[in-house]
Amino acid sequence: MMENLEFVQVHFEAGYLLHVPPRVDHATLLVLTLHGFGQNPEAMLRLTVPAVGEDCIVASLRAPNQDYLAGNPATHDVGYNWGTRKHPELNIRLHHDILRAVRAQLRERFGVPASRTLLMGFSQPVGLNYRFIGTYPEEAGGVVGLCGGVPKDWEEAKYSRVDAPILHISRSEDEFFPVDVVRGFPDRLKHHATDVEFHLLPGAHRFPSKARPILRTWMDRVFGR
Repeated sequence: MMENLEFVQVHFEAGYLLHVPPRVDHATLLVLTLHGFGQNPEAMLRLTVPAVGEDCIVASLRAPNQDYLAGNPATHDVGYNWGTRKHPELNIRLHHDILRAVRAQLRERFGVPASRTLLMGFSQPVGLNYRFIGTYPEEAGGVVGLCGGVPKDWEEAKYSRVDAPILHISRSEDEFFPVDVVRGFPDRLKHHATDVEFHLLPGAHRFPSKARPILRTWMDRVFGR
């Protein structure tokens, strides 16, 4: 008889790429940005810095799992992901541990408080980030979700009240998140979050680069830049 498997996390690597502005002071914003499934931190850093501004510290985190793109080792193209549907509890815990480790390291290095920390994700990590802020509401002062979903269990009492403002941006032609589903995201997020701003922009499942004015206006309101 096969015994029940037990997964024990004994070590993890929390890799990230860092953009540091020439000047860092009490007004500097720390942005933790997470790439989508099969992507990499290099691409996410290139997309995030112009979106939030070069005056921010931007840490682009690398997901813990890697694979050859298209399943073909001959291409040498490697992408990273935050986990699969199998063993979701392990994936969620690892995501939380990585975020907390990176946040603590950067807080010690730059002295940026949680109130001036922005948590951003594109696609796959959006739902994970909502779970994170619902579990550790004191870890960030704002959350941005781009082209991602809301956790299926978001309405459950295991999540805390979230005072950090949330900006969620969806796309009208997203092949993974249909419009009739995403239109319900604002009301769902408000089940725990007190400040939710939602935008539905035209386009497919891509990083919404044209959303920069929306993002900058929201950042000015939330962080008083």
